[in-house]
Amino acid sequence: MLSCQHQSLPVVAPWGDEVVIEGTPTLQGENDEEEEADFDLDQIQHAGELIALTISGPETYYDYHGKALGLHATLCQQLADTLGVRLRIEVCRDTAEMNSRLAQGDADLIAYPMVAPDSLWPGWRVATEKPLLAAMITQWYRGDRMDNACQEEQRLLTTARVKRKVYAPMLSRQGGIISKYDALFQHHSQTIHWDWRLMAAQCYQESTFDPKALSWAGARGLMQIMPATADHLGLARSQMYDPEQNIAAAARYIKELQATFSDIKDRREQQDFILAAYNGGAHHIRDAMALAKREGRNDHSWSEVSAFVLRLSQPQYYCDSLVKNGYMRGSETVDYVRLIRERYQMYRGAARPHNCSSVPQKSQNARHRKKYKL
Repeated sequence: MLSCQHQSLPVVAPWGDEVVIEGTPTLQGENDEEEEADFDLDQIQHAGELIALTISGPETYYDYHGKALGLHATLCQQLADTLGVRLRIEVCRDTAEMNSRLAQGDADLIAYPMVAPDSLWPGWRVATEKPLLAAMITQWYRGDRMDNACQEEQRLLTTARVKRKVYAPMLSRQGGIISKYDALFQHHSQTIHWDWRLMAAQCYQESTFDPKALSWAGARGLMQIMPATADHLGLARSQMYDPEQNIAAAARYIKELQATFSDIKDRREQQDFILAAYNGGAHHIRDAMALAKREGRNDHSWSEVSAFVLRLSQPQYYCDSLVKNGYMRGSETVDYVRLIRERYQMYRGAARPHNCSSVPQKSQNARHRKKYKL
C-alpha cells in the first residue's frame, strides 16, 4: 500500500466559510472512560468535531491554496456540514496506520476506499463502536453523491476558481502603460528589489488587474491575498480589496519568501522559486527541491526542480518518505511561473517607468487616481 508521511491538518470547506480548528473538544461527564468507549453520533455532534483518517492523494486529500480538496475530503466535509460539526482530517502513512489508529479510538472513520466499489457508501470504514454514525452515513450517502462531489471539485478548479473582470494585459502599449496600478508596482517593488514589471506580470496572472477579484478559496484583491495570510501580514480584512494595501501586503509576503529561499543566491532563480511558492506553497517547493537533490540534480535551479514539482502529482513521488507535504497540483504551479515570465518579457519590451518611483507615496497615489480616475 501507499506509504505517505504523517500529517495533521485542519480542513476548510471550499464552498463554505473558513473553519478554525482550535483543538479537539472534550465532553464533560461523570465517567470519561465510558464516554470515550461509546463516542457515537450524539457525542460527535455534542463535541462539535468529526475526525477522519485518510492518505494524501488527488482523490483523497490535498492542500490547495490553503483549502482542502480531494474527492474523499470533499465528501467528508459535506458529511460534517450535514452533522453541523467541524471536520478534522489527519493524513496517515498507509492503511495499516489508519486501521491501527481507528482501533485505538483516535478517529471516527477512515475516508479511503477500503472495500469493494459496490459498497452502499464510499468504501469508508467506521469504528465498530459507532453503529449510529455508520447508519447515518448509509442513510446520508446517495448513489450520485460522489459524482456530484467530483463535479463540484472540477468546477472549483476551472472556471469558478477566481471570479474577476478580465482587463487587457496592457492599458496602453503605445504609451508604455501596463495598468492603472503601475505607480504602486513601481513603489512597492523597491522594497523587494524586483523589477516592477515582474510584479505587474504576477498581478495580471493572479487577478487580471481586477481589484475586486475573489477566488472560491477566499483569496481577494489584485494579488489574491488569503484572509489568513492577510492576518499574518497585518492587512486588515476590510482593506483586502484596496489596491495599494493589497499590493503592499503582497510585497511583504514576497519579502518573507525571499528569506525562506535565501539559500538560493542567483536572483533570477530565487524569483522563480518565490513565484512558485506564492502559488503552490513553500513547503511543497521544498519537497521538490529535496527530491531533486537526492537524484543529483541542482536543487537551486528552477528548470531542474520544476520537473519534480510536476512529479509531486504522482504517487511514487508524493508518497516518498522524503516528501513531507504530500500531493500537489504541480502543473498549475509550473504554468504559473512560466506564464508570468513570458508576460514579464513582453512588459520589458513595451512598458517603461513614468518618473514616479521617487514621488512620495501619498502624493504619487493622488496623482495616479486623478489621471486614471480610479
